[in-house]
Amino acid sequence: MRSAEITRNTNETKIAVAINLDGTGRSEIKTGVGFFDHMLDQLARHSLIDLSVQAQGDLHIDDHHTVEDVGIALGQALTRALGDKKGIRRYGHFRLAMDDTQVACALDLSARPYLVWQVPFTAAKIGSFDTELVREFFQALATHGGITLHVDLIHGLNSHHIAEAAFKSVARALREAVEPDPRMAGVLPSTKGAL
Repeated sequence: MRSAEITRNTNETKIAVAINLDGTGRSEIKTGVGFFDHMLDQLARHSLIDLSVQAQGDLHIDDHHTVEDVGIALGQALTRALGDKKGIRRYGHFRLAMDDTQVACALDLSARPYLVWQVPFTAAKIGSFDTELVREFFQALATHGGITLHVDLIHGLNSHHIAEAAFKSVARALREAVEPDPRMAGVLPSTKGAL
């Protein structure tokens, strides 16, 4: 099983993440941030990665530390679960339509973290959730997951739809990238011989 568990405890947050790359998209999410829980559920469901996230954070300050630290822990769990990366597809891309919104994602599990984020929101908040935290989550995920991650808003009006389409498009691209490639069994998908 390609699975991993990560715990991250700081003065600001206590995070426990468990993932199974060969799951069915089941999730058990509890971060104390309702909208973020909804987005993580979408990430699990559409990537077919089983995901458990339990987080306690300094929400009396704001949601920032919780969202960012979950991204860090999830990226670390992804790296551990992928192991040596032999036999995976490595690359993934997806264009996702959701009502008024279309988001494109392309990613590479390259071990060279880089985020290109072209996703302007039409509102500063979705309920009480700061929309700028969506980028913060993906920055942490890309950095600690070793992902070259490009996310582009093609068009969109509703900030809830924009955020959800971003999570879903990343999920579908990630699903493709982590899948075993039957034509590459046991082979590292790199001419460099290392990822």
